[in-house]
Formats: sequence, structure tokens, C-alpha cells
Amino acid sequence: MSIMFDEMAKKPAAWLSSAGKESLVVLSTRVRLARNIAGSSFPESADLEGKKRIVSYTDSVVTRSKLMADGQYVKAADISNLDNNFLIERHLISPLFLTGELNKALYISEDERVSIMVNEEDHLRIQALAPGLDPKGAFEQAVKYESEIGKYLEYNYDKDFGYLTSCPTNAGTGMRASVLIHLPGLVLTRDIDKVISQITHTGLIVRGFYGEGSDVLGNLFQISNQTTLGVTEDEILKQIERITTEIIEKEAAARQRLIEETSEIIEDKIWRAYGILKNARVLSSEEVMNLLSAVRLGHATNIIDFLDISLLNAILLLSQPAHLQKYYGSEMDDNRRDFVRAQMVRDKLREQND
Repeated sequence: MSIMFDEMAKKPAAWLSSAGKESLVVLSTRVRLARNIAGSSFPESADLEGKKRIVSYTDSVVTRSKLMADGQYVKAADISNLDNNFLIERHLISPLFLTGELNKALYISEDERVSIMVNEEDHLRIQALAPGLDPKGAFEQAVKYESEIGKYLEYNYDKDFGYLTSCPTNAGTGMRASVLIHLPGLVLTRDIDKVISQITHTGLIVRGFYGEGSDVLGNLFQISNQTTLGVTEDEILKQIERITTEIIEKEAAARQRLIEETSEIIEDKIWRAYGILKNARVLSSEEVMNLLSAVRLGHATNIIDFLDISLLNAILLLSQPAHLQKYYGSEMDDNRRDFVRAQMVRDKLREQND
């Protein structure tokens, strides 16, 4: 399986392209559908045979489905620790997926836009990723695979409560929609706490770069819905798009204020960040993310107008520890990674300028 993931590491993640709507602020949109198989215990309460049976069901679906024929399907037991971290960094699995009992499986579509975790918290977590701000597009992709699997397996559905899930907070639509958004302006103007408070009052939740329980890195925030019961999928998608659009407007105003009131300081911060990235000999992944945040701000405000956003996205992903090791085909300790990471960043920036 390592060879498959090695090949993935050599190419950009499709969801992190610069082709999406509002891509200068919103990196990606994700829609995840939680589904369980009728007549089977939820993974957390199922015995060993019950979990194996769910995996065998999905084995059969993948074998029979034309839609899923071109994707990759792997068993959790065949995924190494390094590959596990790689998949988390690529946002294809949750940090908790490969913990505990490994009677689990993973499906990844050929274009990497869709991944399906089998026996995580629910029997199926069907996730679709789209570049930029595109809740509807991500939802349509997720539903396409959900409907395909539904041809072969019956979902656990109640006419009053909707889709039944392991955690009651996911019942109803079983849907979580989120955006990964870059908000350096609001952070630098110190308005971010007020904006986060406003977001939470709308029923949405703000998390870090890797979702629940993760830290905010590089001024990247994940904003998602909390309510799944008593609302429709369309209402959730429209709320995410509306609130995100409002946040984009607030971020634009914050950036404009920074340029008008502290232009010399902001320009210095941006050029210093670019200078460090271009010349540093040792860089941690956290340093790269924070420096890239300043350079992304410079790109969006035309202070640095010669860098392509897709390049910055590629560096963002390749600077992550597992990606770096997969990209160079070698496992490394922390010190070696910091050295190689700096070399990779210099090389990528040089390629842009050549």
C-alpha cells in the first residue's frame, strides 16, 4: 500500500487546487455523511464478528460497483503509521480512524475528492472534498457515492429521526459540512475572537486545521455545522455558504484596514516571511504554515504578485511531516525533516522564479 501513497504524495491534492470559488480565502469545502447499516450494531458496541461483517459488506459493494471501480480500497491493517499520518495530513481520514481495533477499511476515489471510512464512529463516513467555497458541489459528490452504496446496502433510517448514528448529535441528516478558511486579517486586527463568537451564536463551530481537537495553524480555521437534526441538507449547505461569505467580507475589510493603517508594518511582515522561506536552512512544519500565512496574505493583497496560489498550497501540504517523508521516499527524524523541509521550500520557490 505504501507504493500507492508514495504516488499520491507526488501530485497535488485535488481539493487544494486554486480553481475553486473564493480560493484566496477558502482553501476547501468538505461534506461528510454518516451512515449505518440496518440491522447491525454501531461500531462502538459491535463485537469483532460484527465489525468484520461490515467490512465484508463494503468489500462486496466495491467489487460490484462501477462507480467505485477506479478507486483504491485498502484494509486498515495494511496501512502503516507513516501512511496513516499521510492520510490525515491529506484530510482523507480522521485522526481517530486508525486507532483501536483495526477491523476497518478505507476507500479513496481516483481523483481523491471522495474518501469513505468503514467502521470509524459509524459504519460509513462518506466524505467529499472540493476546492474553494463549494458546499453544493461537495454535497453532490458525497451523495453520488452514498446513493451508489445504498443500491446494495440498506441504511439505518427512522421516519421520525432520520439517519441513525452512533453519536446522537449526528442523527437526522447525518451530515457535517465545513470550510477550511484563511483569516490572517482578522487575526492581525485582533477581531478574530469577536468573529468566532458571532459564528458560534449562529450554531456553527470553529476548529483547527485538522478538525476536532486540533490546533489553529497558519491562521487556518475549520468552520462547520453542529446541528444535524431538525434541519434539511439544503438548509445546512445554505447556512455554511452564507456565514462563510459574511466571514470573507469581514476578512476583506480587515485586510483593507491593515493596508491603510499599517501598510509598512504589514509589508515588512510579508517580505520577511518570504525571505525566510526562500533562504532558511532549517524549518519546522509549524513555522512553514505560519510563514506561508503571511505570504498568502501578500499574494491576496498584491504585495507579492509573482507567486501562484497553487504553489503555496503545494508547499503547505508537502511541508507536513508525513508528506515530506513520502515525497522524498525516506523516513526521517525531526532534525532531518526540518533540514529537508527548508530545502524543499527553497527548491519550490526557485522553480516558480525560473
